[in-house]
Amino acid sequence: MCVTSTKGHISLHHMGLYPFGSLTDWFKAEWPKHSTKKLDMGKGCVRFKKPEEVPFELIGELATKLTPQAWVEFYEKALKMRSASK
Repeated sequence: MCVTSTKGHISLHHMGLYPFGSLTDWFKAEWPKHSTKKLDMGKGCVRFKKPEEVPFELIGELATKLTPQAWVEFYEKALKMRSASK
């Protein structure tokens, strides 16, 4: 997980939020419970206009959902699938 700040917004980057897993679905379902703002989401990042818009409780829960070992396993599986399709 990584947080960056630009002139226009704050971005939270989380590899588990790429649009290929149930973690993305979970996050999208949980978002309205934690924020009244419209979800501004890219391919693995969530953007916020102001620091007070960041739903820290939801972000904390997201951080617990994907262990480093689970990410490595998922990544290795994706590499094998990619190699097989070539």
